[in-house]
Amino acid sequence: MTILRPRPAPVAPAVTRASLTSVQRLLGRDWRLAAVFMAPTVILVAALILFPIVSSAITSTTERHGAETVFVGADNYTALIGDELFHTGVVNSFVFTAYAEIFKVVLGLIAALMLHHMRRGKAIVAGVLLLPWVVPTVVTAFSWRSLFDPIFGSVNTLLTDSGIGPVLASLHLVDAWPAGWLSDASLAMPSVILVNVWKGIPFFTVTFLAGLKAIDHGLHEAAMVDGASPWQRFVHVTLPGLRYVMIVTVLLSSIWTFNNFDLIWLMTQGGPGDATAPYVMVAYSKAIQQLQFGAGAAVTLVMVPIIGILVVILVRMMRRSDAPGAGDLGRSRLTPAQRKALPWVAVAVATAALAWASPQIIWKAALVLGVCVVLAAGVGRAISTFAARGRERAARTVNGVGSGVALIGLLLFVLGPLYWIVVTAFKSDTQITMRTSDLWPTPWSMEQFTDLFTSQPFGTWYLNTILVSVASTVIALICAALSGYALARLKFRGSESFTVTILLTYVMPGALLFIPLYQLMSGIGLNDSLWSLVITYPTFTLPFATWLLVGYFKSIPADLEEAALTDGCTRFQAFYRIVLPLAKPGLLAVALFTLTNAWNEFLFAFVFITKDGYKTLPVGMQSMIFGDVVPQGQLAAASLLISIPVVLMYAFGQRFLTEGLTAGAVKG
Repeated sequence: MTILRPRPAPVAPAVTRASLTSVQRLLGRDWRLAAVFMAPTVILVAALILFPIVSSAITSTTERHGAETVFVGADNYTALIGDELFHTGVVNSFVFTAYAEIFKVVLGLIAALMLHHMRRGKAIVAGVLLLPWVVPTVVTAFSWRSLFDPIFGSVNTLLTDSGIGPVLASLHLVDAWPAGWLSDASLAMPSVILVNVWKGIPFFTVTFLAGLKAIDHGLHEAAMVDGASPWQRFVHVTLPGLRYVMIVTVLLSSIWTFNNFDLIWLMTQGGPGDATAPYVMVAYSKAIQQLQFGAGAAVTLVMVPIIGILVVILVRMMRRSDAPGAGDLGRSRLTPAQRKALPWVAVAVATAALAWASPQIIWKAALVLGVCVVLAAGVGRAISTFAARGRERAARTVNGVGSGVALIGLLLFVLGPLYWIVVTAFKSDTQITMRTSDLWPTPWSMEQFTDLFTSQPFGTWYLNTILVSVASTVIALICAALSGYALARLKFRGSESFTVTILLTYVMPGALLFIPLYQLMSGIGLNDSLWSLVITYPTFTLPFATWLLVGYFKSIPADLEEAALTDGCTRFQAFYRIVLPLAKPGLLAVALFTLTNAWNEFLFAFVFITKDGYKTLPVGMQSMIFGDVVPQGQLAAASLLISIPVVLMYAFGQRFLTEGLTAGAVKG
């Protein structure tokens, strides 16, 4: 039952400007309370993000000579002009990002359209498609690395048995058959791009599916009344309706992909040669392996303008959605002809850049992408033709068969590597080496799990990961709840600027931070300790948690707090007793994301920890490989054990995750 309360007279003077003190007029009505709520987050952001970036800029002007560090000005930057390894790293990062984003957009859009038109089983299929995104990156890398193995992997075997492999060789898509996917310089980059696409498709599918649901169904009905074909409705209704979602998704994914380190390192370590080494790996080599921190910092900072442009565009797009008529901002400056030509100009420029950077890949990618698009367009044209001729039954049959085949292919692509991990984990060493019972263990064996705990400190790694993940999640959750509430509710000067800063630090890649944070941890003696991870993990968990909770707190009606304040509660009591209980879905969503991000983190743990007793699961699993000796069975068993907690958390927390993200995304 709703109780209407008259507005109490004593409350009004509290919010009038005349009743504010001079300090409150200068700093804001709630500046004292805001200072308390914001202090933990401000301290962590300043100490772990802003200060390290400034420190990195200073470090980039120095050079290490023996035990001394000397000032060299811009020498580290000018040296990059003639550094072939750096040039290769930048080109590799660009090629890796461009192709991955193109395929993720196309395949993610096709998958989203299929799911959007499914009448039954949509939730189950969507949950299955999320698995590549949920499983840790270390599991992704090792599963695909095993599949690509020329001796023990199944990719070459399946393609040979099906006759596809020889066809690929005859079409010159591969130089020879059987192919050395990760050992061949011409195939290594396409292979890691394929794996990144496999892991990224769920993110694009889910965001595009949400965008499709938000498009007004009346627009499609109006277009159908006007006689528009399915293709015309897709071009003129669906794509414009997805424009904002697509731009934000691509920008956010591009920032992450451009700064990728863990997937490439775990699969190829930048090889063969430097064929897959991104610029982040060049920075790691210079700073950590060669101990030339200045040169390594220069490599990361020289890429800041490129990342900065993407970040600024992303921030403007994400903040623009709150403004009325935001979708047309910036478009009125262009004529209709310019707006129509702009996408084609961008496509032409990107194609020319890719043709220059990767002439051996572009025609292969165009062929594969063209086949996917032509097949999808062909099915759509057939459906449209049958429908126009009044043959509704034939149209439904073609639609069902086409969607079914595409869905089966997508599910095989998604589930294949995960199935390989499961069956390999339950094989004996003899079955793995002799290639017996390749797709089904006969008999099933627990040998790999037993060897994993007896020959490796796997239990220690597991415990370390739990401790670090839980501790960093608690820190991030407490700080984010306080600062998110302050930014959403309290009135103080600088709140808008700090919200933008939080958003900027959220998308700031870890590649800019690992060098100064390594120096910071070394300076205070915390390297090779779990504390180094507990302290540094909030750099990537806290900004996201704060940004999401700001949106969620805004979705909670302020009238509830005003009623509590009227009844005598303090602002903190209203926050603790009223807001937090109502914000449980948002808090659980944040806890789930921060916990899984900390659980899966590789770069910081790889840089900061060298002793076996302090390693986390991703780094520990990587250390199980000695040169060319890869314990595939133990790695498969470890991959299964590291994935189960994450999958279970997402399965049980899916309802809260959806509710929390929906409110946060809408209001944030």
